[in-house]
Amino acid sequence: MTATPAPAAAPAQRPLSSYFAGSVIFTLVCLGLGAAYGWTQTGTAGGTLALLWIVVVLSVLEISLSFDNAVVNAAVLETMDPVWRRRFLTWGMVIAVFGMRVLFPLAIVGIAARLGPLDALRLSLNDPVRYEAIVSSAHIGIAGFGGAFLAMVGLSFFFDEEKDIHWIKAIEQKLSLVSNIKAAEIACLLLALYGVSLLLETAEALTFLVAGILGIAAFIAVEAIGTLLEMREAAQRAAGIMVRSGLSGFLYLNVLDASFSFDGVIGAFALSNNMVIIALGLSIGAMFVRSLTILLVERGTLAEYRYLEHGAFWAILALGGIMLLSARFAIPETVTGLIGAVLIVASLAWSIRWRRRHGSDD
Repeated sequence: MTATPAPAAAPAQRPLSSYFAGSVIFTLVCLGLGAAYGWTQTGTAGGTLALLWIVVVLSVLEISLSFDNAVVNAAVLETMDPVWRRRFLTWGMVIAVFGMRVLFPLAIVGIAARLGPLDALRLSLNDPVRYEAIVSSAHIGIAGFGGAFLAMVGLSFFFDEEKDIHWIKAIEQKLSLVSNIKAAEIACLLLALYGVSLLLETAEALTFLVAGILGIAAFIAVEAIGTLLEMREAAQRAAGIMVRSGLSGFLYLNVLDASFSFDGVIGAFALSNNMVIIALGLSIGAMFVRSLTILLVERGTLAEYRYLEHGAFWAILALGGIMLLSARFAIPETVTGLIGAVLIVASLAWSIRWRRRHGSDD
């Protein structure tokens, strides 16, 4: 009698440390570069250590501000084609690290001061005080665009008639019902933009409103690309062609990451106006956010914790509102990070409590 073969064992789960090994190596390289740069600039061990400390603080700031970004990235990546998922985790990180943390501030200075890329780079290295002032002067437009885009991301999650899982039921259920009204979330956001603009000077108000409208348009454009690609895929499936594109998700995640990066880049100038130090610190934070995103996707954490995604989108909505209000009021980055952390931790706690009461199955 032939024995029945034993079922294949489930693949072993990667150890937690393996997810962050690359980020740790990247951190050591950045700290080495920071030490070499600090020594050439100061010539003293104390001055070098002071610069390295700022790099570490900036990286922690970036991680705390972007934790909700990792959760949302994981939610999108779970449904994305594996090929495009890998592309985002590689090329998307190049865009996130070098595009937003290095090229974006240089682009702001180049546009505001009408300088070429090389001149903007020289200004950042040779006259960091003026460089910081130019970047800060563009804050109104950044707040309008980034705040509007993030607000649209958050509102579109809650203004969804098909959404049947609610964390803060008193609010989320009503928003889900209101979603039957077309463009209700856009109307709410336009009213918010107008309300903030009333608090600004005339020229600043115009800049803020135009930037906010462009932020809404950018969100709609990304959504439109996704819809067109989905229609194309549906037609291909009907013809028997199994082709799936994640281009819309790739674009969406990169624009979303850019919007998340605005407050980190601007807030970094509160600690240093040295472009090299800022780039090193924020890049370290971005790499750890990438590692956290991979962990969430591979371990299925979002499915395991029922309300974690809700907490992330509430944090996005809060960040969008804070960015809009920052056009008029000075809001410390620590407050922004604290609000996001509280919402994430609260949603995690509610998820754990729900699992204990109902078990792991929905």
